[in-house]
Amino acid sequence: MKQINIGLLGCGTVGTGVAKILIENKELIAARVGALLSLKHVADIDIKRDRKIKFDEGVLVTDARKVVDDPQIDIIVEMIGGVGIAKELILRAIDNGKQVVTANKALLAAQGNILFKAACAKGVDLAFEASVGGCMPVIKSIRESLVGERIKSMTGILNGTCNYILSKSTYDGIDFEAALSEAQAKGFAEADPSLDVEGIDTAHKLTILISIAYGMEINFNDIYIEGISKITPMDIDFANQFGYRIKLLAISKNRGKEVEARVHPAMIPFGNQLSNVNGSLNAITISGDAVGNMMLYGLGAGMMPTASAVVGDISDLARNVLSGSRGRIPLLSYQMENIRKIPIMPVDDIFTNYYFRFSAADRPGVLSKISGILGDRGISIKSVHQKGRKSIGSVPIVILTHLAKEQDVRMALAEIETLDIVSDRPVLIRIEETNSHI
Repeated sequence: MKQINIGLLGCGTVGTGVAKILIENKELIAARVGALLSLKHVADIDIKRDRKIKFDEGVLVTDARKVVDDPQIDIIVEMIGGVGIAKELILRAIDNGKQVVTANKALLAAQGNILFKAACAKGVDLAFEASVGGCMPVIKSIRESLVGERIKSMTGILNGTCNYILSKSTYDGIDFEAALSEAQAKGFAEADPSLDVEGIDTAHKLTILISIAYGMEINFNDIYIEGISKITPMDIDFANQFGYRIKLLAISKNRGKEVEARVHPAMIPFGNQLSNVNGSLNAITISGDAVGNMMLYGLGAGMMPTASAVVGDISDLARNVLSGSRGRIPLLSYQMENIRKIPIMPVDDIFTNYYFRFSAADRPGVLSKISGILGDRGISIKSVHQKGRKSIGSVPIVILTHLAKEQDVRMALAEIETLDIVSDRPVLIRIEETNSHI
């Protein structure tokens, strides 16, 4: 049986999981792939730490560049992360004619155009399934199973940390800080959780998805991003009363000459299956012109689920090595000459429904002033809810709107905020009513 040699760069959490699967399931993988996948070298700055894996003598090394330059290695697996040395090593591996696997969504979102063009020019494959959704095969589904689809929209919960925090707040009634502390204690959140809770990690993933779904150059900088740190138990409670749950969503819609792409907390109806995706799980709904609506669901992070997706990529590339085929599946789903610059719609131009909460003075005429400003901006009110007093002299007024334009909403709220009858900054949460049957 032919042997295909693997070079693994980085043996942290996910890298260790990859090594574990390749070593412990060696025979199973060989029976399915038709070749023995041999972990020839693992490069890491710390080769002394006990990873609970039995490596053969000489497998662990500290020089990643020597692994990339080793002529006997067929596939390089980058598990270092970040946008520094990882980019250098991937480009070096490509230049050496090696197949490459990565889970590095931050690097792909920032430098993907450079990396994919380099791989195409050299005629090698660059696989990245594990960069989005952990073990969910969303990239494979779009690139292969949905090749005949015009993808109309995608809506996803793509960050397990945020989903865990919002789930705890929803079902246990605790605030953001308490839920975050629990997530950190259980290993669901990093010591510095800002990339997760501020929506940046989710935006990295959305950047990759819209590129392969719509045939557009990677464009992270124009995606609107808003995190979950300002979501309160009060708003979660109001959402529940109105039949909604709050989730951090990655949303994209194909608008023809432009693409709507945004990341922010949103209220979604109980009837939408995404509203019932809880804990650290991920899910995504995809709407196409032929398949209608479909949903993928699973563990979006963690050592073994992510490692499983990486090993799936390694196996795909190993099959390519066996058959002598490269570039059989376009890296970004579209042939490189058909990748276009498609603008991302400014968030001010989107239309959606809205939830507003105002801390207003407890006296007559307050509601008429607020509704008057909204009406002047063409914002139609669907319902108004005025609850009991929460503090002396102030009551929460909650308004749900019909479809409205974001720019009009922002201007109206800015004007309302200047009123002496409003004590705090108004709360805005968008409501996504579409695909309610999914």
